[in-house]
Amino acid sequence: MDCQKLAERLLPGNYPKLSYYEEIYPPRAIEKNAEVTRLAPSPTGFIHLGNLFVAIANERIAHQSGGVMYLRIEDTDDKRRVEGAVEAVKNALRYFSVRFDEGAEIDGDNTYAPWYQRQRAEIYRAFVKDLIVRGKAYPCFCTEEELSALRDEQTNEKKITGYYGEYARCRNLTEAEIFRNLDAGKPFVIRLKSAGNPENKFTFRDEIKGEITVTENDQDVVILKSDGIPTYHFAHAIDDHFMRTTLVIRGEEWLSSLPIHIELFSVLGFDRPRYGHNCSLMKQDGETRRKLSKRKDPELSLEFYRQEGYFPRAVRVYMMTLLNSNFEEWYQKNPEKPLEEFPFSVKKMGKSGALFDLDKLNDISKNELSRLTA
Repeated sequence: MDCQKLAERLLPGNYPKLSYYEEIYPPRAIEKNAEVTRLAPSPTGFIHLGNLFVAIANERIAHQSGGVMYLRIEDTDDKRRVEGAVEAVKNALRYFSVRFDEGAEIDGDNTYAPWYQRQRAEIYRAFVKDLIVRGKAYPCFCTEEELSALRDEQTNEKKITGYYGEYARCRNLTEAEIFRNLDAGKPFVIRLKSAGNPENKFTFRDEIKGEITVTENDQDVVILKSDGIPTYHFAHAIDDHFMRTTLVIRGEEWLSSLPIHIELFSVLGFDRPRYGHNCSLMKQDGETRRKLSKRKDPELSLEFYRQEGYFPRAVRVYMMTLLNSNFEEWYQKNPEKPLEEFPFSVKKMGKSGALFDLDKLNDISKNELSRLTA
């Protein structure tokens, strides 16, 4: 297979050398132990308590270490985009005193811009083209109907669903077959040619959960969609590298994607940021606990607290009690001190679900309001 010829056909045109991006997005001039963190929401218009939970943790880690926190907008899925969503994110987090140093619609340093992923498409395509040249990625012509039938087949056979191994039908197409499909005008996506083996397991150091066992990725995930825009998985790896992110605090729902992200950083030749997967916000529902739900729980939306007239500092104080196990004791001894003086620690973040209790928030709110002047 002439991979250079294939890359030119799939992604025609001249792209900068990959070293060019290393030059225009240089390592940050910050102190040795300063952290670069980020909040990277999709512009869907719904900003929720989980966003605030992660945002406060990232903001405290960055600013306490003398580092930087930035706002990146992950808008690779254009169908979900809602007008005014970015402004809604900024306003909601500003209301709860979360401060960004850089990022989308932020008046700060723009060395690492653009902050919207769709505006960074050329960077992603340059790296996809390089992977094709290196034989690490390939075109896939499977239709949605074919992929749906594949999932049904795997489900019936009680196999893991996905595009891998014997089920990766376009992985081993010959050069002649690929060019016939291209000549026929068939739409295609670009997939990672995974080198992983699910029989192999290794230990990963999670900044919050500690050592966890991870299985190698063997899924040939889509890295570039048919519209020339990358998937989240691929875009985030490149952006975290070139925005020089050092620590990613994110929800534990991303643990299942961790093997994919580890392989992507490896195949791209990038140093990986450290990851910490924080616990989910839970609610007591009768005898059981469950995750807060957008459909069932109005208190999941940050707009709920503004509409109900909650004092924003009270909400932030309560979030801190959930984020760090020793915050409550510190705050009882130092009620007049700025919250920024609390020594926030990733090691004190919970490893399992945090119980969100509206009654407790109301008690904290009452105490906070009682300290205000008339």
